[in-house]
Amino acid sequence: MPKVLFLANIARFFTDFLLPFADHFRAQGWQVDAAASEMPDCRRCVEHFDQVFNLQWTRNPLDTRNFLQGLQQVRDLVKRGSYDIVHVHTPISAFIVRLALRAVPHRPKVIYTVHGFHFHKRGHPLKNLIFLGIEKIASPWTDYLVVINREDEEASRHYRIVPEGRLRYMPGIGVDLNYYSADVVSEEAIAKVRDELGLPKGQPLFLMIAEYAPEKRHRDAINALAQLNRKDVVLALAGIGPLMEDIRVMSKNLGLEHQVRILGWRRDIPTLICASNATILPSEREGLPRAVLESLALGVPVIGADIRGVRELLVDGCGFLTEVGDVPAIAKAMQRIIENPEESREMGRRGRERMKAYDLTNIIRLHEELYAEALGGKPAPNPV
Repeated sequence: MPKVLFLANIARFFTDFLLPFADHFRAQGWQVDAAASEMPDCRRCVEHFDQVFNLQWTRNPLDTRNFLQGLQQVRDLVKRGSYDIVHVHTPISAFIVRLALRAVPHRPKVIYTVHGFHFHKRGHPLKNLIFLGIEKIASPWTDYLVVINREDEEASRHYRIVPEGRLRYMPGIGVDLNYYSADVVSEEAIAKVRDELGLPKGQPLFLMIAEYAPEKRHRDAINALAQLNRKDVVLALAGIGPLMEDIRVMSKNLGLEHQVRILGWRRDIPTLICASNATILPSEREGLPRAVLESLALGVPVIGADIRGVRELLVDGCGFLTEVGDVPAIAKAMQRIIENPEESREMGRRGRERMKAYDLTNIIRLHEELYAEALGGKPAPNPV
């Protein structure tokens, strides 16, 4: 029975992205374990994995616990588990795991999926240099590097982070097109959520789905709503994070408290998207944003920042691209969405068509092929 261990910074990463992979490979007879911080609070992780382990590490690269405790915990866990494959996600975790396993006897195959390198074209030169250096240092301990957007694929080749034969491109981490389908979201559900938000039929609604973190730039969406200067337009913000209260105060100070809905964590994202005229993501850094994928899968256009990941999803008329921080451009795109419903519907149609390559079943198949190669099978074909 093959054994695979998934690792990430925090347990929520598994519930957001990896539970379908756990279910699939367990159904194929694999033992599938998971390790991250905050595991004791993750009931769904316990349900979907064979074993779960709590690790003492954080997303802060300067936190000494990552090296004083995390390294040894990973090393001991992998030795005990006798895994065939260790598959790690998120950059800080990936470096710690690869460092911990570099000299382990009978080391398992180590696969690292990059959800957006921490060095990128818009990044600070010094920060870029540090994170590029980290990736280069860990390269010899990486059996396969998986990238999920074309800019990271290009960067991997340009900087020769790993040899060509160890680099794989996969179009994202997978979107369940059966779940994110407008066909399964009823008109009744849409009417109910709009009623919850206090919106009569036809009143414009824009939705932003993102953690309240500085790099997501919620402030740009709020300022764009202010510049739009239309009292009938509502902006709903779904998510949690450290800046949540700051955004609430900002909305109030701008006199927008009756137009901004702070929703918190939601489990009805497909319905919220379908209830909206468009979604907005003004982030300054992304890998391949799930919120954009979900919106396009549901046929709802996106107003997104012209950055890595977002750019390749919105090309060919699947939405509007704006420069990072260009608040007037966001407001203009919102106005255009409202005034041109037929154009918006056509954007939605194009988005649905584009999402076929990002279907979860396709991504799971690519993982099957990669794992087979890692365990000694034929080289996996790299999709174009």
